[in-house]
Amino acid sequence: MMLYAKGPPEDACYPECIRNPVYNAIMSMAQHFGQEDVNKYKKFKKVDGATYRKVNQFLRRRTYITAREWAIARLCTDFRTRNGAEMTFIGQHLPDLVPFMQECYTPQAVNQARNSFKKKVTKSGATFFYGAMCGFFTQEELDDLLFEAGEVARFLLEVERSSLDIDEEIDIEDRISDVMRSVGEAAAALLRSREEDEKGSEEGAP
Repeated sequence: MMLYAKGPPEDACYPECIRNPVYNAIMSMAQHFGQEDVNKYKKFKKVDGATYRKVNQFLRRRTYITAREWAIARLCTDFRTRNGAEMTFIGQHLPDLVPFMQECYTPQAVNQARNSFKKKVTKSGATFFYGAMCGFFTQEELDDLLFEAGEVARFLLEVERSSLDIDEEIDIEDRISDVMRSVGEAAAALLRSREEDEKGSEEGAP
């Protein structure tokens, strides 16, 4: 991964601009965000002054993601356009947007962190659903797991100073609960069916 020291010259991360005016013009036209957006951005202020290592430890105790994945995921959400996240803008202004990130990222490094976050969420989701579908957890235990996971998610949103409308939060929780309840009921029915089939096979055996 290519990282850059904080506060590089303008052409340090993107040397193409000093010898290719066409490239520079295209990048300028494609830019949807500017310095004003950087100045107005107030996320992660609750961890201002914390080192990357401390933030990483904080996250590792609660989730599977790293500090850089947390930061990049938040920025890709906040600086999203119709064509996707502004990878170049995010990487170029990363130290100014997130206090514990001390270096610029290339667009490729931003995309790598974004993909890493996405893969971890996908794998965590698959693990959780397997636990729900295999019958390991009771419905009450699944409800407790969802509650605990929701508390951690809300805590992280509070730390980064993001928020959801109460109606939106309730709607999301209700939809997740409905899905998990359906998964639990379907898993229980599947296990009962298998047990009955196995019992029938044993009784029919000579």
